[in-house]
Amino acid sequence: MRIESLLEHVQSRYADAVVGVAPEVRGDAAVVVKRAALRTFLAAVKSDPELDLNILMDLTALDYLHWEEKEDRFEVVYNLFSLSKNHRLFVKVRVPESDPAVDSAVPVWPAADWYEREVWDMFGIRFTGHPGLKRILMYEGFQGHPLRKDYPYNKRQPIIGPVN
Repeated sequence: MRIESLLEHVQSRYADAVVGVAPEVRGDAAVVVKRAALRTFLAAVKSDPELDLNILMDLTALDYLHWEEKEDRFEVVYNLFSLSKNHRLFVKVRVPESDPAVDSAVPVWPAADWYEREVWDMFGIRFTGHPGLKRILMYEGFQGHPLRKDYPYNKRQPIIGPVN
């Protein structure tokens, strides 16, 4: 499916969830989805036979602090791929700083588990309904979220040592 027809299909079929089309990501289609409709949208595009976006390739986040043109500070990005159709769709969800949370994609793709833990650990974005949202890269006593743009680069962390 060509990018134009992929985007037309997604926009017409899921008009209640899609806010708009985002700029292409390296030649692949990208859409912005309402935060409240995220999990329903992800499940729908996975099971849609015309899209068959059956693989969650990646999930990450962006921090747009100091970008005046961005209304919301964060954005969570899902990289979906179809093995049978050989096309990709990037799904973006805008997340406000005042409530940094989105629904977990783990019920749709169990592989989202560690991706969501990484985004929580690095950016502090919560995933509602996640089965075990805890740090994955930093130690439990680490304070803050190091990939946030306002995280002080020279912040001292508590020293940790052996448990015994």
